[in-house]
Amino acid sequence: MMTYYLSPSRQLRPNRWMDVSRPEVHIPVDVIVEDDDFILTAFVPGIEAEDVQIEILENSISIRGEFPQVEDEDVSYLLRERPSGKFSRVLRMPASLEAGKGEANVSNGVLTLRVPKAESAKAKKIAVKVK
Repeated sequence: MMTYYLSPSRQLRPNRWMDVSRPEVHIPVDVIVEDDDFILTAFVPGIEAEDVQIEILENSISIRGEFPQVEDEDVSYLLRERPSGKFSRVLRMPASLEAGKGEANVSNGVLTLRVPKAESAKAKKIAVKVK
């Protein structure tokens, strides 16, 4: 009898950016709002900053990359859970974004992205005049 291990961190749905022969890796993402900024954090262990592509359009943030596949023909795995393969996430924010002012970095396997809301999406104060 053969036993198969399926990692819950993989999605079995193909999309247009991935090789359908390998399932896409799901990266967990947290999003918080701090003042007029959205801050996203995502786990991307083993990924270098230059291997992550981030695109911002209106209120959508797209994060793409690929975990390297480590091939060693001399090794027979009993269990293999470390991610390998392409990943992509598209997140829709509740407000328009200022794409040109976004800042991203990768440190200790965590991607942090800070993107401010667009000026048109920020709350405006209106002074009330007395007549």
